[in-house]
Amino acid sequence: MDSTLTNSREATESRPLPPGWTSYTSPDGLTYYVNGCSKETTWRRPSSPAEAPQRPLARHNSSTYATGCHSGAKTGQRAETTTVALRKLTINKRTKLKLPALSPKEEKKKPGPGLWRSELLSAMFCSAKPPGAVSPAKRQIKEVKETKTTINCVTFPLPGEGPEQQLLKPNEWSYCDYFWTDRKDPQGTTSVAGFEVLLQKQLKGKQMQKEMAEFVHERIKIEEEYAKNLSKLSLSTLAAQEEGTLGEAWTQLKKSLHDEAEVHLKFSNKLHSEVEKPLLTFRGDNFKKDLKKYDHHIADLRKQLASRYASVEKARKALADRQKDLEVKTQQLEIKLSNKTEEDIKKARRKSTQAGDDLMRCVDLYNQTQSKWFEEMVTTSMELEKLEVDRIEWIQQHLRQYTTLRHETDMFNQSTVEPVDQLLQTVDPGKDRELWVKENKTGEVRPVDMDI
Repeated sequence: MDSTLTNSREATESRPLPPGWTSYTSPDGLTYYVNGCSKETTWRRPSSPAEAPQRPLARHNSSTYATGCHSGAKTGQRAETTTVALRKLTINKRTKLKLPALSPKEEKKKPGPGLWRSELLSAMFCSAKPPGAVSPAKRQIKEVKETKTTINCVTFPLPGEGPEQQLLKPNEWSYCDYFWTDRKDPQGTTSVAGFEVLLQKQLKGKQMQKEMAEFVHERIKIEEEYAKNLSKLSLSTLAAQEEGTLGEAWTQLKKSLHDEAEVHLKFSNKLHSEVEKPLLTFRGDNFKKDLKKYDHHIADLRKQLASRYASVEKARKALADRQKDLEVKTQQLEIKLSNKTEEDIKKARRKSTQAGDDLMRCVDLYNQTQSKWFEEMVTTSMELEKLEVDRIEWIQQHLRQYTTLRHETDMFNQSTVEPVDQLLQTVDPGKDRELWVKENKTGEVRPVDMDI
């Protein structure tokens, strides 16, 4: 019989504890179990949910922030602290472990009153934990500090912490993936928001577009002046007395200058209507107004986020103050137990709970605002990205038109000199001499020598 009980006990102790339960050893060498969230303590090894539940010897529900453990129940539904069974401990001054109520077998050995006050506080406000252990609340806050950081009121994961973030538009180098953090200016005194960098890019693109139009305008002025000079030169009387086939070619060359002037004048007119004007009119004055709307919208969300963050920090400080006040009153109760002190502790605990609720509410509002900012950043940055694509494609289209017109001008210029080339190929010095002689001859009889 004893062997069977021993084997059964060993089998029970070898099973893993249910989630949330932890085993500890008292200074007397006895093992007890604590549920980290419900604060339930028992001398019996807890059963898994599929098995019959163990009857706890002591249990209480307390505030998330007074005890350091989160509960999903609403504030108004929190149960009052139940009666906690207490016993005197032989306290190790170095550890001061808080133990659950005595087992029925040890109830007879329970010593008289003496050190109950510290055990009462432990049962009401503290989580049972081994020496040096960190409460769940502090441990949770520590993990947040180690895995996340807040820069200019925006929260980011620390490098290497948490799951790897995937790009929203992989392999596209999209605006929506690379402008979340702020950038310091070269002097390092102020920061420029990532969205502001995108807006500056748009404004710079508008300026570049304007300068391109000015460049084309200068090209038009050169063409007009060139056409004017060509036309003037075509009327020159220089070498007008040249005769023969060479004279015909020279006359055609001067005429070609006039034709070439007409080609360049036509080219300048097309540059103005098909290149310069579109560059100037694309995204007029309303474009800057639209950018300001984007800027104000995102800036307002950042201001809201900063306000929410300030509220979180204020609530966090208030909670720390309330917890410190609760700790001070708890220490006072260890020295002197009185109805007034107990009432003070109840008030401090309620205030600590309220401060914790306020902190949760502030954090929720902050996260909601940051989510809204995130969504608007993605949407607006992708709109700006599309605007930049439209700008580049628009400029590309009209610069192509420039090169097309230039090729056409060269072609027309070539057509004006083709007759000149043809006539130059037919120039014949012998023919020119023949023509000139026939027209200007004065007689064919040659003189002879006189006789003596």
